[in-house]
Amino acid sequence: MVSEVKGISIAVVDLDGKESGSVALNADVFGQEVRADLLHRMVNYQLANRRQGTHKVKSRGEVKGSTRKQFRQKGTGNARRGDGKVAQFRGGGLAFGPKVRNHNLDMPKKVRQLALKVALSVCAGEGRLVVLEQPTLDVPKTKLLQEKLGKLNWGKTLVISSAEFDRNFSLAARNLVGVDLLSDQGANVYDILCHETLVLTKDAVDSLTARLAWA
Repeated sequence: MVSEVKGISIAVVDLDGKESGSVALNADVFGQEVRADLLHRMVNYQLANRRQGTHKVKSRGEVKGSTRKQFRQKGTGNARRGDGKVAQFRGGGLAFGPKVRNHNLDMPKKVRQLALKVALSVCAGEGRLVVLEQPTLDVPKTKLLQEKLGKLNWGKTLVISSAEFDRNFSLAARNLVGVDLLSDQGANVYDILCHETLVLTKDAVDSLTARLAWA
């Protein structure tokens, strides 16, 4: 039997801010000790793995041009030089420039799972976690959703659901700056930490708990 966070029971609300029950949080998922070192490591891992690594400049050996010596070695008053492809001259190759490479880092699955649990625990501990009924709208109007979220005063918000989002809600939310939607499978440390409020639907709480508890 999975334990619950001692003394923490979060109210379930709707988009109008009305409570419709409560949900108890699992201690193993939402009650982890805060570890800034682990969060830092995970954010670096995510940002590194996002990099394409396609940055590239031409070196001296890749620049097109003649390899002929530009002028005689002595007697011209110029500095000694060979061909015109050296880095000191316009059109020459760049010395020690960036090359195509893979920036991906490795991190054990258990460590990634623990980092996600710590991020969820930070939100729960700081009161930045909200549990929401599955969000729906009658019409796909951005202004309507903006008014509702303005009254809730959530700030920059990340909404995570395990079920498919209501079409009207997702259409209205995609035009709002600072409101992002994710599936529970895409829940990650970086996005959670970059938002002021983490909103989980009830089914997302159940799904994340089932996936991460005792992981």
